[in-house]
Amino acid sequence: MRFDVSDHEIKKAKIPHELFLTNLIGNHILMAVAAGGIAGSFPWVMAVIPAVSLSLLGFTLWRARRSIGRDPWYVMCHWQVCARRSRLFIGMLVLSGLVITLGWLGHTYGGLMKEAAIALVVGTGILPIMVTVLVLIIIESDALYHAHQAKLPAWVVERFPNPEAKPIEEEPTPNAVA
Repeated sequence: MRFDVSDHEIKKAKIPHELFLTNLIGNHILMAVAAGGIAGSFPWVMAVIPAVSLSLLGFTLWRARRSIGRDPWYVMCHWQVCARRSRLFIGMLVLSGLVITLGWLGHTYGGLMKEAAIALVVGTGILPIMVTVLVLIIIESDALYHAHQAKLPAWVVERFPNPEAKPIEEEPTPNAVA
């Protein structure tokens, strides 16, 4: 659904999506590659990636909660969209951390072979995070485009109704079936 909003509101509505995409691309892809290069000699450097990510995700949740009473309705709704996806990603990171911890405990105290622990950590811990990152990049890129087009998902409009919001009628495309 499109809305009649100012250019200033559109710019502000793009900020949460840009922050989220920066976390996904800059931190989880580029930083992971850079840190992976030195992880052989200093393996704890990989802990920087989830620490930075959880900080940015926590900021997004805090800012989304704060935006409810502070920002214009359209901007607040886009913060809520990012907050929902941030909660999903935090859940994936926590689940991955749990699997990594179980793999480490199994190797250290349970007699699990090193190769089995690595397979457990990579297969059920890191791989789902990588897939989630890629899917969220696609979804957030689309959300950034929608923010630029003054669009909101229907679930946000239903959850945070605004009687003063002015929807814009969509023009039918020439190829659309009536």
